[in-house]
Order: sequence, then C-alpha cells, then structure tokens
Amino acid sequence: MKSAVSTCRDVVLSLLAAGVVATASGWTAHAAPTPDRVDEVPGRTALSFAHTPSGTRVGTANHGEARPGLSIVKLYVADYMLRHGDGSPEDRALGQRMIRDSDDGAAAEAYAKYPQAIDAIAAEYRLTSTHGAGFWGNAVTSTTDTVTFLEAKKSTDPDGEILGWMATAAPVAADGTHQNWGTGLLPSVIGTKWGWSDTGPSVVASASFGSDFSVAANTYGTVDEHTGDVLGAFAQDPASPSPQPAQVPIRELIDRYNTMNDPRIDQLAGVIPSDWSLPAAVVPRP
Repeated sequence: MKSAVSTCRDVVLSLLAAGVVATASGWTAHAAPTPDRVDEVPGRTALSFAHTPSGTRVGTANHGEARPGLSIVKLYVADYMLRHGDGSPEDRALGQRMIRDSDDGAAAEAYAKYPQAIDAIAAEYRLTSTHGAGFWGNAVTSTTDTVTFLEAKKSTDPDGEILGWMATAAPVAADGTHQNWGTGLLPSVIGTKWGWSDTGPSVVASASFGSDFSVAANTYGTVDEHTGDVLGAFAQDPASPSPQPAQVPIRELIDRYNTMNDPRIDQLAGVIPSDWSLPAAVVPRP
C-alpha cells in the first residue's frame, strides 16, 4: 500500500506532467469540451472521449461495443494504404476521396487492393473491437477504438494526411449527404469523419479531434438523434454550445495535494507558471 507521501507525490507529478505536455505541444488544456453528462446518453448511442494532455478517458457503458464501422473504418484503410501501400499517387487520391468525400467507390477500390488493411491497423493500434470483413462496409469497430486511433495519429503524425483530410472534409459527401452533424458540432473541433448506413435500419457515426481531445460516437438511430445524444453528453441543453470547462490553477492543485508539506514539491511549484491550469473534470479527487 502506498504511503501518504508517495500518493501525494504521484498526484502532483501527474498534474505537472499534464501541464508540461499541454504547453510543449502548443495545445491549450482549456479548449476541450467537458463530457460531464456521459451517463445520461441513451443506450442507442455509444460515445468515447479522450483528453489528450492528461490522458483521461471517459465513455458510455457501451463504449467498447463492436458496432457497424460504417465509413469510420475508411480511416483505418487509408492509414494502412498510406504507410504500407505502394506509395502511388493513385493510393493517395483514393485516401483523400475516402476521408474528405466519404467516397464508397474509393473505399471499395482501396480495400480490394489491401483487404488486410483493417485487421492490420487493428493489430497495430490494439483496437480490440475492430475487425475487417470481406466487404469493407461490413467491418466493425468501437467508439473507444476510434478514439485510440485518433489519439495515436495526433501523437505520431499530427501533420499527416489523415488528420489533414478530416480537417478539410467536404461539406457534402460523394453521395450527397451533408457532413455537418454529430461530434463535428462540438466546440473546438478541428476535423471530423462521418459515417452512415445506406440500407436497413439507420445507423450513424461521427468521430472528431481537437487540439487536446478526441471523441467518437455511434448511434442506432437517425442523424438528429445522434447529434442530440452527442451534444447532450457535453451540455445541459443539446441545442446550446458546451460551456467552457471550469479551470483549476496547477499551483493551487499542488498546494491542495501537498498535505505533507514536502519541500521538494514546493520547489517544483515555484517554477510552474501561474497561468497553467487544468480542466476541473480531469483533476483526481483527494
């Protein structure tokens, strides 16, 4: 069992690490929306959220459930093709069409060329609920897997084409579907990928990233239900923008947790800029 001093030190160092990561990367910790109502999301929707600087992750009870991957799995196909394909301009063009325009024809062509793509990416990123199929559109993934993938891309390839194409998605997809709903409506979002079923019961999905967060959701329902469930997880009123999360100065947190008055911790606190802060939602309880 850890001593009180050890526990205090661990908490303080974790807070310091979060502040250092946020500052070194140029990402501001206060930009992420706060998923303060995830427990109220209906069971028809699975949702996962990651706060990048702190590593904190939250989600609905079903966030790890394997669901229809829809066009979200085009991210996996494109990633495999760009890094393990033949490097041809044709491959790059297919990737752009898959992600920016959600072009099913491009996905079919790419997956026919690289049928191992989804399973290979699942193995590489440890996406445990993601599995390929004979037809790309029958693949499955989970919202937590998608968030894991996006966080990995932000860490290893922040200026790469995958995130770049998500950030410049076409307003209207290749099949005429408008791409302006779901997680894409959350504040501070930089890029989004959407997915929807063409046949059978309606299933829709969206996945987005910001400078300091990633979020993904999948709904057995309509676009409007999906959007309402997503926004409702971050705000009291789904029609209102998410409020700015409450901030707590890191110096205040150090003072709060340094109950043993360890002088080494006080010394560390002295070099922390006074304007460094963390969202209150990610601060561990005493």
